[in-house]
Amino acid sequence: MTKNKNVLSWVDEVVALTKPDNVVWIDGSDEQLEALTNESVSTGEMQRLNEDKLPGCLIHRTAINDVARVEHRTFICSKNEEDAGPTNNWWNPTEAYDKLGKLFDGAMKGRTMYVIPYSMGPIGSPFSKVGVEVTDSIYVVLNMDIMTRMGKDAFKQLGDTSNDFVRGLHSKADIDEENRYICHFPEDNTIWSINSGYGGNVLLGKKCFALRIASYQGKNEGWLAEHMLILGIENPQGEVKYIAAAFPSACGKTNLAMLIPPEIYANKGYKVWCVGDDIAWIRIGDDGRLWAINPENGFFGVAPGTNEKSNPNALASTMKDTIFTNVVHKLDDNTVWWEGLDKEPITNALNWKGEDWNSDMAEKGAHPNSRFTAPAINCPCISDEFNSPGGVPLSAIVFGGRRAKTAPLVYQSYDWQHGVFVGSIMASETTAAASGEVGVVRRDPMAMLPFCGYHMGDYFKHWLDIGKKLGDKAPEIFNVNWFRLDDDGNFIWPGFGDNMRVLDWIIKRCEGKADAVETAIGYEPKPEDINIDGLDDVNLDIMKELLNVDTALWKEEAEGIHEFYKKFGDRLPSELMDELEKLEKRLG
Repeated sequence: MTKNKNVLSWVDEVVALTKPDNVVWIDGSDEQLEALTNESVSTGEMQRLNEDKLPGCLIHRTAINDVARVEHRTFICSKNEEDAGPTNNWWNPTEAYDKLGKLFDGAMKGRTMYVIPYSMGPIGSPFSKVGVEVTDSIYVVLNMDIMTRMGKDAFKQLGDTSNDFVRGLHSKADIDEENRYICHFPEDNTIWSINSGYGGNVLLGKKCFALRIASYQGKNEGWLAEHMLILGIENPQGEVKYIAAAFPSACGKTNLAMLIPPEIYANKGYKVWCVGDDIAWIRIGDDGRLWAINPENGFFGVAPGTNEKSNPNALASTMKDTIFTNVVHKLDDNTVWWEGLDKEPITNALNWKGEDWNSDMAEKGAHPNSRFTAPAINCPCISDEFNSPGGVPLSAIVFGGRRAKTAPLVYQSYDWQHGVFVGSIMASETTAAASGEVGVVRRDPMAMLPFCGYHMGDYFKHWLDIGKKLGDKAPEIFNVNWFRLDDDGNFIWPGFGDNMRVLDWIIKRCEGKADAVETAIGYEPKPEDINIDGLDDVNLDIMKELLNVDTALWKEEAEGIHEFYKKFGDRLPSELMDELEKLEKRLG
């Protein structure tokens, strides 16, 4: 399949280490994938679902001790500990290779090794990067087919001589949680993952490559790998403006990526197009502007809570050629279910553990982190530019969090440097659903805290450097907060599709067609400049409340930022401290 000696010699090394009985190179052909699917069904690893209702769909269960990403077992193995920074777990690479090498030694005896070439990003795109994942899991192969451009074409992207590919080694081994490790070696372009079968730990193209390794590559090569959705907003004249947006978990990221405009906008001809729901690779184009691609080819979404009301586009994406993991298996019609899908009483079913289950039982049927892996092309609102090799030009970058009182509904940064500051202080408050105390502020800069593959102080500097290169062609930067609460603890803003009203103001600001008011934290809309036509529960007074900037709360916020910044020591760019001091002066 390839003549690339760098690939061939590395695969030979892995074969010698893991000692599989067979080696199969994945070409991505339908015939090969069908044969692998049949094999996984015959062994019970997967089950086919109802071909009439869910054509081409499969259900899978992970081990009970293997259901989520394991942050405490995820390491950045840079040569110098300082380069990993204070927000990552660091492990000396020599020690990590030695420890995991012993675990991988003979780990594939009695098994087949699959060699998966794949491209993150469209084949032929200057944005795209190639990876090769070696695994002993058919589940990984079938998921990687959905999530990446997998197969022999990826080797065409790489060429016969290049050494610029990410080496990913995975083995289920014994699914031993005491010896479960996900290790990234950024200087070696290498990822090793062992003793897990859960997608977030073993689909190495996703967070491992597309964020942790790619963020390091981006720093060295002058581009950005970001935990961001990309969406396009089309106006009635057919003009599309693109926004990239970063949100921590539980902040409605996927819902925004697949937003359905409210009737008042839809009737006028506005449309929203999804380019990506999770990851954006962003480069400065020949025209000096920022351009973005979604490096993924599918959605790895959380099933519980996804329904016809919350996210109809995401639900529609799962209706064919999808792999469901750790959901409820309905036996009567051989389909799937999860909490929040509908209110249908479930009688004859198996829960995510494979045990008899019905909806009268106290225990949930689907695991809270149960997943669907669905092809992006299934999404009804997928953008025509999804596979565009050149990506899409960004008019705005949006940061967001979950704050009860502090952050207003929307504000705009004064400039790029101030925008980087706004992104660096992104935060959410813990809710009753989260463990621990309610209302604790957890900072997650640019929503990259778990995914930045190097020192976050250097990451902030990289953002600032990008801004210097962009100059006046930089996109505008905004912050949004859909989660403002009234004194009774109720959400004030309706959210979901009505977030379009805020995006509308953002686009108009980018076009120079909307006014703003200067506040201590940035530019805000005038209350009357957010379109609230058709909203029964929002009037001008409520808009004023949503946009109120409480000086006392922001003074507390500034103290918290000082504390947060301390952890970055002398690697925190001085520009960000300058922005913090300016904020304090404006607050008085």
